Amino acid sequence: MLSHLMLGASNSLYLGDMLFYAIVFVILMWVIKVVAWGPVTKMMKERADRISNDIDSAKKSRTDAEKLAEQREEALKNSHAEASMIVSNAKDNGTKLREQIVASAQQEAQTLKQNTQKDIEQERKDALKGAQNDVASLSIEIASKIIQKELNAQDQKQLIDSYIEGLGKQNESR
Repeated sequence: MLSHLMLGASNSLYLGDMLFYAIVFVILMWVIKVVAWGPVTKMMKERADRISNDIDSAKKSRTDAEKLAEQREEALKNSHAEASMIVSNAKDNGTKLREQIVASAQQEAQTLKQNTQKDIEQERKDALKGAQNDVASLSIEIASKIIQKELNAQDQKQLIDSYIEGLGKQNESR
């Protein structure tokens, strides 16, 4: 058709051929746009969206992990504080219990001491009463013997010595 028009002598390309190639190129580009460019663009957009979602998900997972790590660290600090408080309370309770036990033991010792002193005092009183009874019976015995016979100094000394020996024997038997 337009093959007789030449652009240049040295080129040997005709204007008609160039127009034909340009029109074919435009049609080919349009076909590529319709058939290939749309799906490729759609695929690239989906891929970009998926990558964006993956990045957002990773960021969210990272922030969640950081929050969880902070919560665990805080819980660990709280558990350390709670453990320290429990140990402190246990020490305080142990100290109080020890003081109560010591006070109770001292009170029991004091009560035992008082009871022992009362028992000793009672035994002393009983011993004095026994001695008084022995002296009274001995006095009665001596008086009855004096009444039966009149004593001289030697007899009186012997009577007192025998009385003292009798008291010693009675105390030894107890």
